[in-house]
Amino acid sequence: MKKTIYSKFDKKKITNLPIVQFPGRIITIVSETDADKAVDYLLSRDILGVDTETRPTFHKGEQHKVALLQVASHDTCFLFRLNDIGMPASIIRLLEDQTVPKIGLSWHDDILSLHRRTEFTPGYFIDLQNVIGEIGIKDLSLQKLYANLFHQKISKRQRLTNWEADILNDKQKQYAATDAWSCIKLYEEVKRLHETKDYELIVPLEVTENNNDYAV
Repeated sequence: MKKTIYSKFDKKKITNLPIVQFPGRIITIVSETDADKAVDYLLSRDILGVDTETRPTFHKGEQHKVALLQVASHDTCFLFRLNDIGMPASIIRLLEDQTVPKIGLSWHDDILSLHRRTEFTPGYFIDLQNVIGEIGIKDLSLQKLYANLFHQKISKRQRLTNWEADILNDKQKQYAATDAWSCIKLYEEVKRLHETKDYELIVPLEVTENNNDYAV
């Protein structure tokens, strides 16, 4: 039976979906020595998911540097606390690596944020927003994409929390790890569906408050 996906997913349907969480190890990195070991491990994997977090701003003119770089494999996610360790050589090596594909979403914005900390030449990165159209999906948000392809909800409750806190709480860690790991899941599923054609794309004729008709 083919998987049913939508060119545009109805946001109202996300609310009642079961929440998905990263199921693997989450390791927080707060020293350059640990960063070296973490990068060695990550660059031995075959694919990685990436994301960043920055302390939110609530006042005009206020700006913060990116505080967290999260990088996940299928089963392990490292949280690099850039507000503590800055951008050591190992992280630059990871960001400039050309061998392991690193999957992100709207990654251009993250690159700009990381560049505000230090200059580097971006390596092998793939932005989900550049590949999702291969199967006819027009949505670009992580939450909508995951709901569409896996019928699960990525919670966004921790997005506006303080990512420069002395200690990240478990909910923040889980949120950060899930965002990075889900990029791998989405990329692999998009490529599988694109190659196998094992899906049926539903295109909304018109989506309004009073009209939820769809067409294949």
